[in-house]
Amino acid sequence: MTTTTVSKRAATGALIGLALGDALGFPTEFNDVPSILAKCGPWREMELPKRAFVSDDTQMTLALGRALRTALGRGALVPKRLERPLREEFVDWYRSPENNRAPGNTCLTACNLLEADGRVWQEASQIGSKGCGANMRVAPIGLAPGLSDEQRAGAAQLQSALTHGHPTALAASDLTAHAVHLLARGADPAGLVGRLRSYACDNRTRYHHTWLGDLWTRSHDPSPEHFIARGWDECLEILGRLQEAVRTVSPEADPCLATGAGWIAEEAFATGLLCFLLFPDEPVTALRRAACSSGDSDSIACLTGAFAGAWLGADAWPAQWADRIEYRDELLALGELWDA
Repeated sequence: MTTTTVSKRAATGALIGLALGDALGFPTEFNDVPSILAKCGPWREMELPKRAFVSDDTQMTLALGRALRTALGRGALVPKRLERPLREEFVDWYRSPENNRAPGNTCLTACNLLEADGRVWQEASQIGSKGCGANMRVAPIGLAPGLSDEQRAGAAQLQSALTHGHPTALAASDLTAHAVHLLARGADPAGLVGRLRSYACDNRTRYHHTWLGDLWTRSHDPSPEHFIARGWDECLEILGRLQEAVRTVSPEADPCLATGAGWIAEEAFATGLLCFLLFPDEPVTALRRAACSSGDSDSIACLTGAFAGAWLGADAWPAQWADRIEYRDELLALGELWDA
């Protein structure tokens, strides 16, 4: 497969793709595959709803994107510079009347706690939760230009930690942002899982003290290295399953049977990536496969869209779909800023 160029408007492609996946999968969430087929017809012909509403997945991606834009507008990305606008954006989302799209309990609980003045964010973090809300929203950090590897990893883990503090949520968010970054830079999908496994091994015991502070002390782990290694070990296990699935799974089968239903962070990452890797040059088919799945279909398809759009760019998506996606103007504005 040929490596694509970086001038493909990867940020726009990824942001529009994740919103399209979200809107396609939102009506099928909580349904099993036979019910989806009965409602939507053959999965390869699934159509975007006429009113292409998104879920909290896209809303929180935009909240993170705005916070990241604010932080980068103030200088180099450092924890304090990101934490404040991120906290403000998450609380604004929590208070918004548009926050009526089946948001996750972890996000609601944590954002309610983040609202309190004077409370350090680590006290709001839900240390036991590794729900997919941690990484469904992380794509902007993989797309923003000019970040070092350390900034990208630290920021990806911090944005997770404000709500989902489980080490697997942190590691899966870091891994998701890294995958989006590699694809946006033209990495060949055929070698992607191997590169991600190497990345996970290299970072297995690296705790980002500057970004996470004393978060680890809220767990029962004896050291920060032990804490974060638990998360990377679960990600390495799912990457092994993903590598096997890419070789053996039938595209006609429910992808959740191979890599999990996606309610938790590492499974959402793996199943979203599996759907992309089954159809790396057919982005709409990849979205349809992700949306016609028995698990957390909007989050799975959201991640599939981010991966496919980062790889193929803005032209991946049919104009008649992209033109009617909810929050289109804001998604385009962020994409154009980072593609420039």
